[in-house]
Amino acid sequence: MTASEEQTELPQAFDLEIKDAQVIFKNVWATLQEEVGRENLRFPKELILLGGAPGSGKGTHARFIMDARGLTCPPIVVSQLLTTPEAKKIKDQGKMVGDTEVIGIILRELMKEEYRDGALLDGFPRTQVQVNCLKMLVEQIDLLHNEFAASELAIHFRRPTIHAMVLFTSEQTSVERQLHRGREIAVHNKKVDETGVGKKQELRATDLSAEKAFQRYRVFKEKTWDALQSLKEIYHYHFINAEGPMGEVESNILKELHYQSSLELDPRTFDLLKPIPLAEEITIHARQELVKRLDSYELNHRDLFVQVLTLIQEKFMPIITPHAISGRANVNSEDDIFENSTALKMLIDIFSERGFHAMVDKRIQDVPEQVDLQTGNITCREKNVYRIQIHFQGSTIRRG
Repeated sequence: MTASEEQTELPQAFDLEIKDAQVIFKNVWATLQEEVGRENLRFPKELILLGGAPGSGKGTHARFIMDARGLTCPPIVVSQLLTTPEAKKIKDQGKMVGDTEVIGIILRELMKEEYRDGALLDGFPRTQVQVNCLKMLVEQIDLLHNEFAASELAIHFRRPTIHAMVLFTSEQTSVERQLHRGREIAVHNKKVDETGVGKKQELRATDLSAEKAFQRYRVFKEKTWDALQSLKEIYHYHFINAEGPMGEVESNILKELHYQSSLELDPRTFDLLKPIPLAEEITIHARQELVKRLDSYELNHRDLFVQVLTLIQEKFMPIITPHAISGRANVNSEDDIFENSTALKMLIDIFSERGFHAMVDKRIQDVPEQVDLQTGNITCREKNVYRIQIHFQGSTIRRG
């Protein structure tokens, strides 16, 4: 075959693959629409696609990832879905559970009510055909979003946020973890056989043989790796180094899942929220701003600054100090100094600089001053009471 012939064949193979994915998705989608009706084609607002090498810890870290995203539903483990009665029936007929069956089973699972706010798919997509079907699913959800945008059903057709998370380990680490898992499962299953207590766990053939474990990793690199890599051009893509201990991997996951509201929220919602600054934006220079304010108090309002400092030292600290263990104290003050709003700002900033968190609540109370004995009318004057809540890191008591 010449170089020119080779170049003309590659696009044809690629086109054929895309066409197959279109046929697969079109058939599955048409079947679903006929079964449940277009208005009931409802899918999760958020999808986390969890992929990775064998032994990378997908099952171990799935729950942690979901907690980090605030998802309370169980993860969808694709390998477990393919052991459902529907998939078993296909196998019993001597057929292979191919992309068509996988896509159909997954889409039906995703439409369940429990996954409406979000779902984690452990082990999907595994092939380029599945990646292309996923793209078509997102396109269809976008069409449904536009179609129902002005209706009372709009809340059920939100545009989805897609996170692709790939846990990566080297070949050597993958094989070692697969074999270690196999040894642990073998010991567990033997104990179940001997005692009759507990439930046996599935023991993969690849977890018992180093050669098969190496082969499983190679299959992942040859067939699944490219499919997962292609997701980075489309969705939020998180590449996680899963080589280290659990705590280190979890830290890597949290860094990757940093919230990006401008990419996740509906554009109209984001436009409404945009005038409110992010917490990180107002805290990034908070310390420098605090120092600048305190110095300005000393330079421009020295007398008032000294009065507030004296009040805190003489009146507040004797009340706060006995609460050192709990880290919480409430102080009420009727001092006229706080009629000056600058004095209140000073109070909050002084406590902040010293490591306390102060919150001030002004309350106006009526104080009886005079009673008219003939009419019974009571004349009152208003009194301002400032309730200051002080929070700080309490002491830890150690008991032997």
